[in-house]
Amino acid sequence: MEAIKILKSSRIDWDYDEQADVLYLSIGAPKKAIGMDIGDGVILRYDEAHNEIVGLTLVGLRERIAKSSAQGN
Repeated sequence: MEAIKILKSSRIDWDYDEQADVLYLSIGAPKKAIGMDIGDGVILRYDEAHNEIVGLTLVGLRERIAKSSAQGN
């Protein structure tokens, strides 16, 4: 079984949708990918054709930051 490629590119693009409170992170330029919900509001974006992870989507970013701040992290 071939290993999944991660961080093939060192460039991280991001976009934040303030209204939806969603952060989109793309490794390299954003591209079409399969979204895999891995739990806790994290969606892994995977390019099946190239067997590589191409990004993450974080749902509820404000709540994550508030929780982290309240815990003193």
